[in-house]
This record gives sequence, C-alpha cells and structure tokens, in this order.
Amino acid sequence: MIKYYLPVAIGAILIAFWASPDVQVIAAGIAIFLFGMLMLEDGFKLLGGGTLERMLQRATKSVSRSLLFGFVSTSLLQSSSLVSVITISFLSAGLISLIGGVGIIFGANIGTTTGAWLVAGLGLKVNIASYAMPIIGLSIILVFQKSKVLRGIGYVCGGLGFLFLGIHYMKEGFDAFKDQVDLIRFALPGFWGLLVYCLLGTVATVIMQSSHATMVLTLTALAASQISYDNALALAIGANIGTTITAIIGSISANFQGKRLALAHLIFNTATALVALVCIVPLRELVDLISGAVGIGAEDYTLKLAVFHTIFNVLGVLLMLPLMQRLITFLERSIVEPTPDVSQPRYLNDAVDDFPQTLEIALRKEVLHLYDNAMTVILHGLNLHRQDVLGAKSVAEVVRNSRTPTDMDIEESYQRKIKTLYSAIVEFSTRVGEKRVEPDVAERVYALRDVSGEIVQAVKSVKHLRKNVLRYSVRPTGSATDLYDGLRTEIARILVEIQKLEETDPEERSTLWLDQERAQIEEDAQTAARRVEEFIRKGQLTPAAATSFLNDSDYAYSAMRKLIEAARTFYIERDNAMAEVERLLALEEEELGESRSENDKPSNEASSEKRHREVVESK
Repeated sequence: MIKYYLPVAIGAILIAFWASPDVQVIAAGIAIFLFGMLMLEDGFKLLGGGTLERMLQRATKSVSRSLLFGFVSTSLLQSSSLVSVITISFLSAGLISLIGGVGIIFGANIGTTTGAWLVAGLGLKVNIASYAMPIIGLSIILVFQKSKVLRGIGYVCGGLGFLFLGIHYMKEGFDAFKDQVDLIRFALPGFWGLLVYCLLGTVATVIMQSSHATMVLTLTALAASQISYDNALALAIGANIGTTITAIIGSISANFQGKRLALAHLIFNTATALVALVCIVPLRELVDLISGAVGIGAEDYTLKLAVFHTIFNVLGVLLMLPLMQRLITFLERSIVEPTPDVSQPRYLNDAVDDFPQTLEIALRKEVLHLYDNAMTVILHGLNLHRQDVLGAKSVAEVVRNSRTPTDMDIEESYQRKIKTLYSAIVEFSTRVGEKRVEPDVAERVYALRDVSGEIVQAVKSVKHLRKNVLRYSVRPTGSATDLYDGLRTEIARILVEIQKLEETDPEERSTLWLDQERAQIEEDAQTAARRVEEFIRKGQLTPAAATSFLNDSDYAYSAMRKLIEAARTFYIERDNAMAEVERLLALEEEELGESRSENDKPSNEASSEKRHREVVESK
C-alpha cells in the first residue's frame, strides 16, 4: 500500500483537476495553507532560539502547568502536531516526566480549538486575502536578512500570510464549486452520517497530518453550504482522531517513553471522539444554548462549529483528568520499560536530534553512560570492584586486599560495552554536524564526542595493563606487586574523585583539583621511575620485570591523564565567572614542567596520599 500510495494520490488529484478547474483552487488553497503552517513552525523555531524548549522543561512541574503550556504553545504555533513532536523529543531525552507529557497533550487539544475560532470568526467574515498579500511581501524581505531574529519574524509573517491566502482560496474554490456540483446532496443524516464523515475527517487529517487544515477545509465547505452542519460536526470529531498520526509517526524512532506518550495521545483523542459521538445530541443542544447566550446567530454554523469543537475537547480533558494516574499506570504496563542493556545506546535516537537542547542533553547522558561502563571495565581490569572502591575509606587498603582475579574477558567487554557506545556517539555527533545548529551547540557536541574518545583511550590503556596486573596482583611477588598496587591505587583513586565530581552540585565544582591532580600524575610518573631504579640496584626487581612495569606505567599514567581531561571537559562549565577565575588561578604548563623536574619528592605511597589529602583540603 505504501509503495502505491503516492502515484495513486497524484493520479486522483490530476483526475479531479481535469474534472473541475475549481478543485484546483481548493487544492491550491490547502497546499498554500499547509505551506504557511510549515513557515510558521520554522519561524517560531528561529525566533524562539530554544525558548519553547526551555519553557517546556519548566512547564511540567505540575499537571496544571503542563495543561497551560500545551494550550498556550498550540494556540501560538497553531500546530498541535509540532507540540506533540517536541514533547516526544523531550520525553525521549528524559527531560520531562510521562505525566507532564500527557498533560501537555491534553492542553494542546484545547489549544487547537483556537484555530477554528480564528477562521470562523475572522477568516470567513472578511477578505483576508487583502491582508495576506502585503504580509507576504514584507516577509520575503525579512527572510533574506542575516539576522536570525529578522529571519524568524519573516518566516512567521510569511506563515501567517500564506495561512490567510490558503483560507481565501479554499473559500473561493468552494464558492465556485457549488455552482457546478452541489455536494450537499451527499449529506448523510443520522448514525451513518456521523460514522462516515467521522471516518472522512480522520482520513483527511492522516493525509494532511494537520487537524487544523481539516478544520479549515470543513469550515470553508460549511460556509459555502457544501456540507451539512451535522456532517461538519462529525468531520471535526474525525479530525481529532486523525491528528494522532503525527505523534505515532514521531514515536517510531523514539524510546519506550515516546511510544507511551503516542499511545496516550491516541487513547485520549479516541476516547474524546467516542464520547462526542455518543453524546452528539446533548452536545448539539449545549452548543445552541451557549451560542444563543453569547450572541451567535442560529444560522451561523461556522461559529457554532467552533463552539462545538471547543466544548468536546474541553469535555474530554475534564473526563480524563481524574483518570490520569490510571492512564499512566496502563501505559507503563502496556509498554514495559526494556531491561537496560549496557551495550546499547539509551538516549540517542532520531526523536531527540530535532531540537538543539534535546540532542545536546541526550548526547551528554550517553557519554555519562559510556563512562559508567568504562569505570566498570577499568576497575575489573585492575581486579577491583566498583562497590568496594567507591565505598572505601582507604582505596589503598582495598587494593591490597583485592587478590582474587575478576572473571572478565576485557577484550570482549571492550567490544560490547565500550566500542558499541562510542560508535553510536560518533555517528550521532556526525549526524548533528549535518544539521543547521548554532555554532556554540555544535562546539559542545564535538567536545562531548572528544570526551568519549578520551574515555575510550583510557580503557584501551588499561587493556594493556590487564595481563601483568593478573600476573603480579593475584599473588604477592614482592616489589613488583607493590609497584602494580601503586598504579591500581592511583587509577582507582582518580575514578573515585571523578565520581565525587558527578555527585557535587555543578555550581560548586572546581578545576583546582583537576589541575593539581594533573601535576601530581606527572610527579608520580617520575617517582615511579626512580623507585624502579632503586629496586633494580637492590636486586629486588629483575630488569625484565622492570621493563614490563615501565611500559605498563606509561599506559597507566596515560589512562589517568585521559580521565582527568575527560572530567575537565565534561563537568566544568567554562562560560561562567567562576570558571574564568579558576582558569587564571590554574597551574600553567611551566608549573607542570617544574613539578616534573623536582626529583627530591617523597616516593612512598603514604606521602602520596598525604599530598592528595592536602589538595582535597585546599579545594
């Protein structure tokens, strides 16, 4: 069906064009209207500069806020589909809760009714084409400006202009078409009329992927007396069902949370439509009552349709709000969260890379996922366990007591837990680079990619250590064991300190420890070399074992450097005043060189730990 959908659709349109030139006008009106919606969406994206996304993140702290955000954003954008896609993107990135996302969908359904009021109250009452032309002319000038704000205003103006123009052509097309063919002859009263036209409204919305476009088409046809009022009500109900298709399509590439939200959207809109169909008679009477109270004429069916559209959407929200917690429970049971697979990306999917804020945060979370895997692989490669190291009062003591080899194939773990994630991160970063994102966003994305590369290099360095760690740490062998225990202690200690950075409030994180630690690594590397020379002179270490250790120490200190640099880039924000002050206070390369050249420092493990305590206390 998908294969033949496009040629069949094009063929049907061409036949309709040949049968009646007036159909061309209606079709052109629909096309212009949809193009206007696309321009309006692009304009708000440019003009917002992430404002909509930031508001969405704050708007989900309560259900009432979520409802309000859904209503306001859809009223401004005139597109519940766009709001649904943005919500799915944020939910997939873990930035909002499921209940907050559902609340936004509820509010968006009410917000979409404002479009019907604008068209029925203004678009069909005045010659809006006369307003559309100058707006479009002005927008073209602004669209070609370099300023992002001016281009955003240009797209918004152009979108409004094309919306107006599309409404005008649809209205003109139906007015001319009724002189040739009276579609009112195909009106269906009663139950079958409700069912058939509800289905037509659903199909039309699925094809155009815009309930707003279906409502405008229905209103213009109703204004031209080409459909009956009863059938127009059914079309409006069907449009509410059909609008869920965009969320369903958007959820295909999303994670389980995005799929839950799409299902919630479908359940809510379908349930609302069923209630409206069952209660169509009392709803009609309520529309007549409200219309009479606010001064809407008995024969003004377009405004009465707008009243009906608002009533049944508000009614749906009122009915579903008390059941929201049950709905969330049903969604969680129906679409079960998959068992976490540490070897697969958790946050990188097509649903999150449509918006700068979600793609950056999703990538940041995935890099943290990679580091979490890397920490496990590194510690296991050193014959250590995460829970023992992170909960220890003395890392050195844990290392001395860890003589049982871990049951791990480090090469297999690297391929499965590290390389797979790193490949996904590189591929995602490359895909982001092909999009039109702000330079600062692109810079942060590439920085995160580099962080993941440094983490991978640290794991590779530990891979080289694994063989001799097993050889010298499982059974005490004198000086060689002491040397390798020293390397294991230093690497484990850095992992512990990085974990503390993760748990520290971002505003309190400091680069001072990182700079001091980097200097300490260079000093310890020199100290280790001197200790090897001393052990050889005393006959406590064979030249062969010494050579192996010196090679392994290069790998170990390389891993430490990579971990320090990855932590610096990932955790420390460079764009605030504190970071700038700390940058000025940080150790310069000359100081690092001086630290390397000092050969009279204490070399034993106790003095190294003492220096570290002094660094920690000075932060």
